[in-house]
Amino acid sequence: MTMPSNIAPALAGALAARGYAELTSVQQAVLAPETEGRDLLVSAQTGSGKTVAFGIAIAPTLLENAGKLAAPQAPLALIIAPTRELALQVSRELEWLYAQAGARIATCVGGMDIRSERRNLERGAHIVVGTPGRLRDHITRNALDMAQLRAVVLDEADEMLDLGFREDLEFILGEAPETRRTLLFSATVSKSIAQLAKRFQQDALRITATAAHEKHADITYQAMIVPPQERENAIINTLLYHDNVNTIIFASTREGVKHLSSRLNNRGFSVVALSGELSQSERNNALQSMRDGRARICVATDVAARGIDLPNLDLVIHADLPTNGETLLHRSGRTGRAGRKGTCILVVPFSRRRTAERLLQMARLEAQSIAAPTIDVVQHKMREIILEDSRLSDEIPADIRDLMRELQARYTPEQIAGAYLRREIESRPAPEDVSDAPVRPLGAPSRSNDRNSRDRGERTMRENRSGFNGGAWFSLSAGRQHRADPKWVLPLICKAGHISRSDVGAIRILENETRFEINGEKAQEYFSVVEEQGTGEKGLTIRLSSAPEQESRGQRPDRSRYDRRGDDKQGSGAPKGRARFKGGEGKFFGDKPKSPRKPREGGERKSFR
Repeated sequence: MTMPSNIAPALAGALAARGYAELTSVQQAVLAPETEGRDLLVSAQTGSGKTVAFGIAIAPTLLENAGKLAAPQAPLALIIAPTRELALQVSRELEWLYAQAGARIATCVGGMDIRSERRNLERGAHIVVGTPGRLRDHITRNALDMAQLRAVVLDEADEMLDLGFREDLEFILGEAPETRRTLLFSATVSKSIAQLAKRFQQDALRITATAAHEKHADITYQAMIVPPQERENAIINTLLYHDNVNTIIFASTREGVKHLSSRLNNRGFSVVALSGELSQSERNNALQSMRDGRARICVATDVAARGIDLPNLDLVIHADLPTNGETLLHRSGRTGRAGRKGTCILVVPFSRRRTAERLLQMARLEAQSIAAPTIDVVQHKMREIILEDSRLSDEIPADIRDLMRELQARYTPEQIAGAYLRREIESRPAPEDVSDAPVRPLGAPSRSNDRNSRDRGERTMRENRSGFNGGAWFSLSAGRQHRADPKWVLPLICKAGHISRSDVGAIRILENETRFEINGEKAQEYFSVVEEQGTGEKGLTIRLSSAPEQESRGQRPDRSRYDRRGDDKQGSGAPKGRARFKGGEGKFFGDKPKSPRKPREGGERKSFR
């Protein structure tokens, strides 16, 4: 690529060495002849190359036609960013961009050692990058000399105002020399941004680098409509379907991040979490794990993910719907950056269809309505991935050919292929059971004959469970005090014993345990599987038990939405005695209950001593 002539030679060399084939629209816009020496008010979306854009824009002001910068005495440029992660990211970008110019760059961000930052400032820096609060601290303590500043850049100014940094920004800009250049970059130019620009910029040139309808042109939007209790299963299957791509999952709360990341970790995914309760070092370690490939999935809150730039991020999943259209755009903008394609999936419970429709309308986006990938869909995708694995057609390295010949001499091709397939399948988490009922697309009119059901999927689920036949009772070592919830208890029960939902009867969540019923035809097999393999979850066990005892009069039952038998009585304590299988005949035996049971419909309940 031939660099524009008005790029400083040192920066042009750095861009060429970095492999830049062409400049983005915002980078080209700040190099236009009319921008020279002027204040700029730039509208540009996240991921459009803003850091390089303002880096090359302020270079003539800093270098003043010199090839390299002289030894620093006081900072020449100040870059202000809304978050620690973004400030550190900007610093890394400017380091390689200004490497040939001999620039020294210092960072000043909250959560880091302020004494270390002060020593770096004392040693001298040409460019200082920091967050508003920490920069103000250094200015008030006379650690940051503003006297020689030639340029100030406000990166993602709209976010800084949203986060409440207006007072800090006004203080910092008020301390800077009036002769400086001020470059203000913002995704949108709201009334508050326009007021800030009018007060602190002089005859600013307005640049709109990206048209509104093009801002997310590289992102494919999908709305995954699911039953509320299957939300997490749908996310797991989606991750398996997209297979090993860099993904960020947004949750609304810290607790949501903690729960979802823990569940994904238990399922065998390489996952890190980002939330406000983490220390700065923990956040840095999490981001570094994503950058170097040790983790593929990041679960984060909105605030924690502000301004971060994860490399090659292909998939964004909204586990919890955002509260407004701007947040939707901000979250989704983590992917589809710098010309790369990306996918954004909104997980939409039945009860939040209208919310999702309003969000997409506010953001002026269209999303394709899809169903969650079922087990069959995920397994078919997995077969395709294995069969199309490029390693199967790659040339065999010389250093493993001898071992390959030994394998061929000792084992048949079928044995070698079988071992390879088992390892590939076992290395991936197992898909979860989800409903395969058709989904009604967002925006489609509701069915008049189905007003009492949120969606056909919910109605089908109830119909499938209505014909359950009684069987054996089991106990799971998690209850109310462990926050047991049917939406994760039921899938765990099914996965532990390799059964379907239709084989599970009533579920009773007690204080310290959960009792559940397994179809009599599957009970013996279920018992054998869980006894041999366990639950697959650390710290959770399943054992044989007895039916919960009746509650005392007036005590509120803890009902499960998955009670297939219609019996709303729940045990209030431990069973009289442990139950067992006898003689391998699949019959269930237990101690006689304290009080007589009400006979079932279609037959009497038998009790045994």
